[in-house]
Amino acid sequence: MSKSDPSDLSRINVADDAETIAKKIKKAKTDPEPLPTDPKGFEGRSEAENLAGIYAALAGQSMEQVLSGFGGSQFSKFKHALVELAVEKLGPIGSEMKRISADTGYIDGVLADGAERARAIADETLAHVCDIVGFVQAKKLAAKHAKGTRS
Repeated sequence: MSKSDPSDLSRINVADDAETIAKKIKKAKTDPEPLPTDPKGFEGRSEAENLAGIYAALAGQSMEQVLSGFGGSQFSKFKHALVELAVEKLGPIGSEMKRISADTGYIDGVLADGAERARAIADETLAHVCDIVGFVQAKKLAAKHAKGTRS
């Protein structure tokens, strides 16, 4: 799996659903050798190391722990376990993203709230800069904005 590869099959996206995650892992490039029992066995086997690293990250384990559980196993067994773990950990994220994306009212509210908070910070900063530079207009704009009116 690679984030720099142009193919969408080369990576798991945050919004991928469980079926897509499983498909991508199953299609991930591996080699005919079993998983090594020691991290040194990954030399020249970047694809195998990458998949084991993904498993380690998702499981909260070290590479040594992953290899103690799967070292010597064929990739078919390991990929099955990786699919289950990835779907368990990442599947809900994609589902929640799709749910939120479908709720345009919620998105509009979040954007409006963020814009208002950013505007409050920017107005204060702009007023301070205008005072330093000597523009009188800044205080008037800040006072109008504080009362809820726009100019």
